Amino acid sequence: MRKRACKAGAVAAASLLAATGMAGCSDADASGSAGASTVTWSTWGTPDELAVFQQFNTEFESRHPDITIDFQPVSSYSDYQSKLSTQLTSHTAPDVFYVGDDNIAAMVDNDVLAPLNDRLSAADSAISSDDFSEDIYRVASRDGQIYGLPNDVNPDAFWYDKTALAAAGITEDPAELAREGKWTTGAFFDMVDKLKAAGLDGAAFWNYWSTTDSIMVSQGGTVYDDSGQYVADKDQTSVDALQKWADEFASGSLIVADELPSGSDSDTLFVTHKLGFLVQGRYTVSTVEGAGLSMDDYDVVGWPTPDGAEGSGGVASSFLAINKEAKDADAAYTFFEEFLSKDGQTLRLKDSGNALPSISGIDSIVTDSAKPANVAALISMRDKGFANFPTEAAVPDLSNSISTDIMLPLYQGTTSAQDALDATAQLVAEQVEK
Repeated sequence: MRKRACKAGAVAAASLLAATGMAGCSDADASGSAGASTVTWSTWGTPDELAVFQQFNTEFESRHPDITIDFQPVSSYSDYQSKLSTQLTSHTAPDVFYVGDDNIAAMVDNDVLAPLNDRLSAADSAISSDDFSEDIYRVASRDGQIYGLPNDVNPDAFWYDKTALAAAGITEDPAELAREGKWTTGAFFDMVDKLKAAGLDGAAFWNYWSTTDSIMVSQGGTVYDDSGQYVADKDQTSVDALQKWADEFASGSLIVADELPSGSDSDTLFVTHKLGFLVQGRYTVSTVEGAGLSMDDYDVVGWPTPDGAEGSGGVASSFLAINKEAKDADAAYTFFEEFLSKDGQTLRLKDSGNALPSISGIDSIVTDSAKPANVAALISMRDKGFANFPTEAAVPDLSNSISTDIMLPLYQGTTSAQDALDATAQLVAEQVEK
């Protein structure tokens, strides 16, 4: 997994548990006495994130003395997903669990998740489907039935270093251009070319579905049609847009963050004022402040578009789902709804700069922080953005294969956009057929 997942994992399991004071609670040890029901749940996360989850667990148990929480964190995203898949096959999976946006659709198709519509529409439910963006949770639904909801979200935004831009002689502010309707693709390319001419790196992107699809969609193209068919290879706007951006990658004005060597990674370049733009999620706040820098020197803007109008880009997310075989379905849903509720997300996100809430009505916990100053752009990107397309997300590892085997050579200048999109269309058709 790329950075959006690595930010939430890549720490040894023992250190994770030690950092949060957890050892896999039993029925009796979490609240001092055995509850009438036990809900097991699992996720991946950094020590700080796991500490917040444990705080939620403790407060949940205090509200529900008849339910004991058995929390089962796993070391990293890749280890987590592998373990969860094994558990689902052996019918030993937790009652409630996180699922990445690259795996949720496949789990829906495999019929291992509990349907949620009836519970979400109940009068006493703390949440409803109307509280969440359908463009995000559609990847976790089939035929009108919802099987998971996003726990929080991270739109891929253009973070920029004001110091680096000034060093390249750039006097215009991207956020201000966006407010004036002048944040065009041409204006962005002019800036990255100036950064390159000044001996700096222009912009770094993570090579995954959101980057490639956002390039096409933000420029007015279509990737999948309403029936779920891959059509980017036949859509001239998509072909032309991808070729234009690929040319910038090939020239060196844009760089693939995944390919950077250790010690010169995108975070390091960004906080040492050697990189103009870094395209990723809100966790960039932690990157900047963790380096001892002020957010006043950095800001954020959405995807540039041909005419400067606000466009649409990819939104990375993870989902909370309920095991179809949960031992106590009612208790599992109680945990599920409270974790995703306004109060639950406020508890988890109010002091964090790592993500945006996925539920409507609590954006103030982000906007009040003014981190970054143009935080309204992130909110708008979330509301106008899209998740991975269900057709692609339903096939395990398909998105990663497209990025690694097809799009990386394109960005390296060894193939054309048309050939890359033709290859993608063929791969999607083959994998979906299987």
